[in-house]
Amino acid sequence: MAKSPGENGPRSPAAGGSLSGTRESLAPGPDAAANDELSSLGSDSEANGFAERRIDKFGFIVGSQGAEGSLEEVPLEVLRQRESKWLDMLNNWDKWMAKKHKKIRLRCQKGIPPSLRGRAWQYLSGGKVKLQQNPGKFDELDMSPGDSKWLDVIERDLHRQFPFHEMFVSRGGHGQQDLFRVLKAYTLYRPEEGYCQAQAPIAAVLLMHMPAEQAFWCLVQICEKYLPGYYSEKLEAIQLDGEILFSLLQKVSPVAHKHLSRQKIDPLLYMTEWFMCAFARTLPWSSVLRVWDMFFCEGVKIIFRVGLVLLKHALGSPEKLKACQGQYETIERLRSLSPKIMQEAFLVQEVIELPVTERQIEREHLIQLRRWQETRGELQYRSPPRLHGAKAILEAEPGPRPTLQPSPSIRLPPDAPLPGSKGKPKPHKQIQKEQQKQEKASGQLEKTPMPGQAKMVIAGGDACPPQDVPPKDAVHQDPALQDSAPLDSAHHCSKESLTSQESEDTYL
Repeated sequence: MAKSPGENGPRSPAAGGSLSGTRESLAPGPDAAANDELSSLGSDSEANGFAERRIDKFGFIVGSQGAEGSLEEVPLEVLRQRESKWLDMLNNWDKWMAKKHKKIRLRCQKGIPPSLRGRAWQYLSGGKVKLQQNPGKFDELDMSPGDSKWLDVIERDLHRQFPFHEMFVSRGGHGQQDLFRVLKAYTLYRPEEGYCQAQAPIAAVLLMHMPAEQAFWCLVQICEKYLPGYYSEKLEAIQLDGEILFSLLQKVSPVAHKHLSRQKIDPLLYMTEWFMCAFARTLPWSSVLRVWDMFFCEGVKIIFRVGLVLLKHALGSPEKLKACQGQYETIERLRSLSPKIMQEAFLVQEVIELPVTERQIEREHLIQLRRWQETRGELQYRSPPRLHGAKAILEAEPGPRPTLQPSPSIRLPPDAPLPGSKGKPKPHKQIQKEQQKQEKASGQLEKTPMPGQAKMVIAGGDACPPQDVPPKDAVHQDPALQDSAPLDSAHHCSKESLTSQESEDTYL
């Protein structure tokens, strides 16, 4: 029975489903009952107040699979320096994205500081912009009752998401309640897509780093910008990307490609969970976080690179293939990967160095789409175009720009003129006094001037119209003035040049 709108949180879902830390399967496994019992034990321990379970720095119970893997410890001094740099970037995000995007990419490859990871993911994904553009939207969706057919499925999946993490270990706890809210809100936001099981671990990872509303908008960005079509009903986008991955593998590791071709193993058998969950259920947790840091910055090419690196190092040499003689052995090898190739430092370095670009992925996408149309017809679900990383998303959806306010870096005294201007704006009283002086001066100049005393004001070498010049008719009527004009030309020019110099001194 679906949860009613008046309840404070989701009811405890029915037992069932595979529980194995960060590597559970999307479908229930044969040992689901035993694993569910383990989850119940963890939940009861927390409810009864037992504190003997130790929690690692990621929030996982020490000894669980989520806490596996050797950690790359960053010195405290280096971590503080990185935090300072990231704070500067986040406080001036638009400027950094516009002019120093390569620097942001390099810092994402080094790893985002844990204290700022959630905030950085929101900026990189564009989730923060979405939240600003849709104020109150999540609350509106959260208050809506939702579709009962999706609510039942979501509730059954809640306890399967990272059951050994302190946030989700308790049935009906705040972690599971927030997860229910985020997933239900998405089914209302995109009713044509509804809910897909692979969205639950994605949302759970986001909730470990940010509140429910921010996690919802980051989930929207992942589903619509980074991995569009992955969670639609027919899963056509993931099938296309499986063919793209297999085609790229031929260039990266011909040995692995030949082996998988010979065994006739469809890419969907090993890459579906990798890609749809962004490796959240596959890798050690420290590696998951580093992969997601790069994924939010650079886009889906990081997911392709990680998949290619795992395939290359699992099946890329004849020695490794000796134990993979059949389909079953090969698939088991890919489901239980060697910890060495998943180790944080090794994996991240391999991913950074692998030369697979957005252009190659888009070229292969067009090729595989053409083949799909030739063999299967048109796609039933038209997904929006995929955007490759933070820069492409920001260019497609620029955030609201606040009104620019002048903030001078040089403080001038109140009576000092501004640099580059002809003078500081004067007070109202001073302006009135100057206007009165000008009126008096203009009254004196209205008197008839003596012949030959017309003044020309020349500024910067250009002649300005004379201020007091006798009418043309008067000049024509007096022949004496006409005869004396050439004689006074030199004297008149000297007056003009003097007046021009005085004019320049006045302006300066």
